[in-house]
Amino acid sequence: MSNVSSMRGGRSRKFKSEINVVPYIDVMLVLLVIFMVVAPLSTPSMINLPRAGKSNQPPTEYLEIELKPDGSATVGVHGKKTLSTKKREELGKRLDELHQKYPELPLMISADKDIKYDEVVQTISQANKTGIARVGLSTR
Repeated sequence: MSNVSSMRGGRSRKFKSEINVVPYIDVMLVLLVIFMVVAPLSTPSMINLPRAGKSNQPPTEYLEIELKPDGSATVGVHGKKTLSTKKREELGKRLDELHQKYPELPLMISADKDIKYDEVVQTISQANKTGIARVGLSTR
């Protein structure tokens, strides 16, 4: 009786070697529903930026850079000497020259509101590379 299938006409029974995917689909659908419900709950909220007040005593003398939207800039000592540049590449050289003459003066950057933020950051980076430690931004 060990070989029952051979008695029925010689046909052997074949085993199915398929994976049952229905439980996996059920699990994936449950996970999808969970993520769809949780995703709107974790939306980023507004960033609370700090407010900047006016400084108590602004410096009387400082290096000044005016960035204009057409790509030109003006560099100089406030109220004394100004140098105009047509290209921003010349700005670093002129700023280095003024910093060598007046190493103790801080830097004030005045930028037009239509200028990209990246250009102002690049100017601050140039000032730090020349050795200027104190950099301020002028506002209205």
